[in-house]
Amino acid sequence: MPSRTEPQSWRPLALIFIAVAVALRLLALAFDRTDLFVDEVQYWFWGQNLDFGYYSKPPLIGWLIRLVTDLAGSDAAFWVRMPGAVLHGITAYLLGALAARLFGREAALWTVALYLSLPFVALGSVMISTDTVMAPFYAAALLFFFRTIETRHLRDALAVGVFAGLAFMAKYAAIYFLIGSAMVMLTQPGLRPGWRNLVVMIAGFVVTILPNVLWNLSHDLTTVSHTMDNAGWVRDGAAFDFGSMAEFFFSQFGVFGPVTMGALIVAYLRPKRGAHFALMLFSIPALLTVTVQALLEKAYANWAIATYFSGVILAVIVLPRLGRWIALSANLVLSVLLPVLIVLAPWPQNAKDDPLLQRYLGRHVLSESILTLAEIENLPVVSGNRDILADLFYIGRDRDVALYALPEAGRPSSYYAQNFALSATLAGEVLWIGSGELPCDGEALGGLILTGVYARTDLRAARVTAACLLDLAQ
Repeated sequence: MPSRTEPQSWRPLALIFIAVAVALRLLALAFDRTDLFVDEVQYWFWGQNLDFGYYSKPPLIGWLIRLVTDLAGSDAAFWVRMPGAVLHGITAYLLGALAARLFGREAALWTVALYLSLPFVALGSVMISTDTVMAPFYAAALLFFFRTIETRHLRDALAVGVFAGLAFMAKYAAIYFLIGSAMVMLTQPGLRPGWRNLVVMIAGFVVTILPNVLWNLSHDLTTVSHTMDNAGWVRDGAAFDFGSMAEFFFSQFGVFGPVTMGALIVAYLRPKRGAHFALMLFSIPALLTVTVQALLEKAYANWAIATYFSGVILAVIVLPRLGRWIALSANLVLSVLLPVLIVLAPWPQNAKDDPLLQRYLGRHVLSESILTLAEIENLPVVSGNRDILADLFYIGRDRDVALYALPEAGRPSSYYAQNFALSATLAGEVLWIGSGELPCDGEALGGLILTGVYARTDLRAARVTAACLLDLAQ
């Protein structure tokens, strides 16, 4: 059972940890030499077109970036990425509060310190993602869930539903909170909030996510369909790739840290009653589900992030004091290396290999060269490459160049093909950007600057007729 008192003395030192970590990460961002990644500029673009849902994700990240950039009066990369460090700082505090409530002051301080050092937190603090936006709301839902068990207050129950709903509005992976809480209530009679509070939790969650549900229903379940595409096996059948499963599982030692991941596995293998077991039930569904997904098709390393909000507290409880210091030291090596690399980029590199951070380099340079060529030729730009289009909309935000996605037959493959496809009303010639053979007997044009991620590609530019591109899409 959770304790009914929360020690207060953990907070000042925890806030110092958080303030130092956030300040250092914001300082690194101020000197960051990497380009915004394709997903980051897409989230920024969503914020320029406010809605209750988008092609591949729920809307909260777009809303947040729009709010921050409007308040800052700037769309610079620093402001697009800035919320990450702050949100993870808030998450660390909330998880510390939960650890203090359940296990005391020492557990709280170690939870804050270890969370701030986690590799996925280091990455999410300098490159904005939906995981990062989900994190504080997920942590708040966990905290208020255990508070509700103690207080039985309706306001705490409502907070659980609202925060879980906001986490869901950031990323659908917040569904794992619902799975975990259901498992806790079904198996732990002493950790049930009561029927009245349960109804309030559910009502708060439903009302919070309702705008996105209605948006999906009015847009052919666009985001849901994209989520099914990510699952792969739902549409195409299972691959049963044990290599893929092993790759995903061992990648988690890089995501959560080698020692902390080992400690979490020990916590799973040696479950204890009460709060320890409840935290395990909140943690394990995401890791288990995504591991199975990796077996059936594929899974990216970040898909199980929901595992680690309660998981970091479990790791702290399992590790002895020396183990905690070792875990912190191992994590800090990775956490410090990343800010150093983004400041020094494109170093390190050598004559034979691309830069270590090549996927974050060369994007803005290519966009500038495309926009300049379009202005010289006085042509709108058309491309079927989502990465290129995403960056063009960001870099070209203050330039008078029309941008279009290559038309596609059937269900669109991106937000740009869905909302900014080349229209049949557009006549004349366009600037086509793509790879391979020139379409429509186009006239090849020079001027593209291919560096970084594009250094070894065969991207080309050509003057072609819009009518011909439309015909090819039929």
